[in-house]
Amino acid sequence: MLENLNIEDVLFIDIETVPQYPAFSEVPEDFKKLWDKKSTYFRTEEQIASDVYERAGIYAEFGKIICISAGFIIQKQGERFYRVKSFYDDDEKKLLSQFNLMLEKFTSHPGKRICAHNGMEFDFPYIARRSLINRLKLPKILDIAGAKPWEVKDRLIDT
Repeated sequence: MLENLNIEDVLFIDIETVPQYPAFSEVPEDFKKLWDKKSTYFRTEEQIASDVYERAGIYAEFGKIICISAGFIIQKQGERFYRVKSFYDDDEKKLLSQFNLMLEKFTSHPGKRICAHNGMEFDFPYIARRSLINRLKLPKILDIAGAKPWEVKDRLIDT
């Protein structure tokens, strides 16, 4: 399927994430309890929840997106160029709103896809979860609940 892919129909993305709070001491009590429970799956017996809080950024429930970079290839006068835009803001909801709007515009034409390294396991679901947490409408391309595997591979590319 990818051998017939027009590279100009692909939006390449990458996200950067951090824990929602700068330090474990700033985490609200109810979230501390949730992090304590979640972190039991990967911390050692000697460690406590605060010892592993720097890992919170990789979990959409405890992290936040601070930057999404998106790029695509265009051809002008027979030469290919790579255009990149980064979405960043202290306000994650604003960042996601801007990115989701651009994503909807890019993927509104048939055959458009998005691509990310480990995107199926990290970038795509993280963006979707953080969008929902921020009460934003999911871009159609990321709304894959109930989709068949062949429907997903027609939209999302994972390197």
